[in-house]
Amino acid sequence: MPTPLGERVREQRRKRGLTLEGLAERVGSSKSYMWEIENKEVVRPSAEKLAMIATALKTTVEYLLGDESEKAEENAKDTAFFRKYKSMTEPQKEQLRRILDALDDD
Repeated sequence: MPTPLGERVREQRRKRGLTLEGLAERVGSSKSYMWEIENKEVVRPSAEKLAMIATALKTTVEYLLGDESEKAEENAKDTAFFRKYKSMTEPQKEQLRRILDALDDD
């Protein structure tokens, strides 16, 4: 029987159209380890591994660990957005700022 963590990982993985193998590659783990996280009753991944899984799934560790509020999912989306924003080049950031400014003019 999977844990809430396993259920959330599977849910987010499927939502993103990833296979177990695809998620494992992004996280730097084996497919069998990812299967265990999704399906075993007792799995205790390290904080570092949880952070890598959350990043690969564009969510947060808090959400994966079972914060069931809608706010948690919103925060996870915001965190994923800011993580992606931080990795953008300066011209990309500027373009995004202009888009947001244009949307704000309404």
